Amino acid sequence: MPVMRIGSYTLAAQALHWITAALMFTLLPLAWVMVNMPRTAANRELVYTLHKSLGLTVLALVAARLFWRAIHPAPQLPGSLAQWERASAALSHWLLYLIMIGMPLSGYLFSAWGGHAITYFGLFTLPGLAKNDTLQHVAFWAHVAIGQWLTYALILLHIGATGWHVAVRRDGVLFRMLPEQNG
Repeated sequence: MPVMRIGSYTLAAQALHWITAALMFTLLPLAWVMVNMPRTAANRELVYTLHKSLGLTVLALVAARLFWRAIHPAPQLPGSLAQWERASAALSHWLLYLIMIGMPLSGYLFSAWGGHAITYFGLFTLPGLAKNDTLQHVAFWAHVAIGQWLTYALILLHIGATGWHVAVRRDGVLFRMLPEQNG
């Protein structure tokens, strides 16, 4: 059965998607490394700065993606998808957007309510907030105890669904997010 070719996202939407994905796959191992580093490690502050800066970059990219998506709607899904599949795809995508907004915000608040300013790649600094142990704990809980696991689950769901569409359904869904090939 040949793979179908259906409508694609714009090149800008595709670029924003793949850049965001690359940053997400950079953020996750950075997080694992930074929380396991000894407090006395020489490059500990650099790893934290990279993680926080990349997280803020994801937040900015998601804002750009949402703006772009508002003026350039998503291409149609294949007609072969059932209504529940369409609804699941829409829900999982909006949950990914929510997590890509919620994680940087909760991470910022976790640091800020801990009284820490956040430097963005050393270019500028976002201020800390008045130290508040209770709110810092809430932000920590949202970012680490819940957010990281939701992030893992949603990324795995997204990749798994893509694999399903490529290997089993062969319905061209992945092509929506790939540049058109000539020839």
